[in-house]
Amino acid sequence: MDLFSRIRKNAGPLGKYADVAEGYYIFPKLEGDIANRMIFNGKEVIVWSVNNYLGLANHPEVRKVDAEAAERWGMAYPMGSRMMSGNTDYHCQLENELADFVKKPAGLLVNFGYQAMSSCIDALLSRNDVVVYDSGCHACIVDGVRMHLGQRFVFDHNDMESLEKNLVRAKNIVERTGGGILVISEGVFGMRGEQGDLKGIVALKEKYGFRLLVDDAHGFGTLGATGAGAGEEQGVQDEIDVYFSTFAKSMAGIGAFFAGEPDIMQYLKYNIRSQIFAKSLPMPFVIGGLKRLDMIRTQPEMKDNLWNIATALQNGLKERGFNLGNTTSCVTPVILKGTVGEATQMVNDLRNNYSIFCSIVVYPVVPKGMILLRLIPTAVHTMEDVEITLKAFTVVADKLRAGSYNTEFKEARIA
Repeated sequence: MDLFSRIRKNAGPLGKYADVAEGYYIFPKLEGDIANRMIFNGKEVIVWSVNNYLGLANHPEVRKVDAEAAERWGMAYPMGSRMMSGNTDYHCQLENELADFVKKPAGLLVNFGYQAMSSCIDALLSRNDVVVYDSGCHACIVDGVRMHLGQRFVFDHNDMESLEKNLVRAKNIVERTGGGILVISEGVFGMRGEQGDLKGIVALKEKYGFRLLVDDAHGFGTLGATGAGAGEEQGVQDEIDVYFSTFAKSMAGIGAFFAGEPDIMQYLKYNIRSQIFAKSLPMPFVIGGLKRLDMIRTQPEMKDNLWNIATALQNGLKERGFNLGNTTSCVTPVILKGTVGEATQMVNDLRNNYSIFCSIVVYPVVPKGMILLRLIPTAVHTMEDVEITLKAFTVVADKLRAGSYNTEFKEARIA
């Protein structure tokens, strides 16, 4: 069979909906300044779908620094990979300051989070090593694990008994191969908001002798006394061997970083292929990153504002009987029962009639019969936004239970 013939017959689990969903439910276009309210389909909506946790994306001080950096250096400088011709004192300064902020002795600045995480896993592991990872891990981790040439085991989400069973299997293997064990979890699982049970994982380190890699994309800047993330929140930051976060959430920018022991950061610096063979982070992102980090470090009221909104939103939803699962972060999942068709009609109603824009997650990302509406509160949302949203969710949930959205997805009208 011709390769393209197969592809044309099978667009994939989400691609099959493209004709009726693209531009509205999938690949929607939000316009205007990044804020609590933006323009969708020509009208203003309250936006709960942007990971702008601390409100830095459109902060005037940040925009000023970004603009000045672009004016001074343009978007090309420095050219080439950091290893060859793309390194500067500012790149080194940013990675050092990031490491210091998350209480690690050394850091490594990288250009994109997804590629860097996948490539990091590949760099850390040999075919003699075993990787054990949480079943809820992000796709970037799953893709990195897929590249591993040795054994890999997945443990049930945040289940320490399942983790230990797989660690026993891993230890038996590495005793034969002479390799080591890498455990991977997340600081915050971004879909449903639970913190990874880092404390429970760390309690098993001495017994099984593994190293711990944590993706803290949603915890950095939002959790812990200083904003250093889930490890700080749980009191185990020192036990995270390789800490990772992206700039795409609290930093509201582009880039990412690793932090850990100096020799391990040095090893990654010379062996992480997605960085060695990719262009260095352009200077405006680096200078902008320094500004954003300084604001996170010196203006804790941004995190306080975020949590005021998140707490009001989550408590209000719980008081109205909504199921938020086990979230222990700002990520606010609203779990409902219904079909794909009902989910799309409900979201259509929320967007068109109540001016509420939030992300919709349906099968195959979640089990059949489940609808997950994910809300991301930010420091720039208002209590008015919360109250409007709570009232709207109460109404549409009643409609869902009454069967008002009972329709097949193919019949759903996109207004």
